[in-house]
Amino acid sequence: MPTDRSDVGVFSGTHVLAELDGVDPRLLDDETFLRAALARTLTDAGATVCDVIAHRFQPQGVTVLAMLAESHASVHTYPEVGAAFVDVFTCGDRADPAHAVQLLGDALGSGPVTMSTVRRGQPARHTTVTGG
Repeated sequence: MPTDRSDVGVFSGTHVLAELDGVDPRLLDDETFLRAALARTLTDAGATVCDVIAHRFQPQGVTVLAMLAESHASVHTYPEVGAAFVDVFTCGDRADPAHAVQLLGDALGSGPVTMSTVRRGQPARHTTVTGG
């Protein structure tokens, strides 16, 4: 039976890079909270979370990585300055990585979220910057 596979080889995604400031340092050093917050905000934004891992640094700071069916997300925290770098990349249009970043900012009680959005793959690539 013939199948239309015109979508094979076509790919697109949205990559959001963000900075969160003004966050309570205790939250940024709480591995359990960060793992749960990242998983919840990604799910609420339409992503499918496959796995979440984390590493706590000494004397402070946490990196959390989420493997998604759509791609990946990461959070790198800096409790000493109340800030975090966030990276969310999703393929397709089911998940909204910008919404995930905004939800994470809300969960962390951050100030205004500064984010750059890069469209990757097809159609043509472009970048936008918001916040700040």
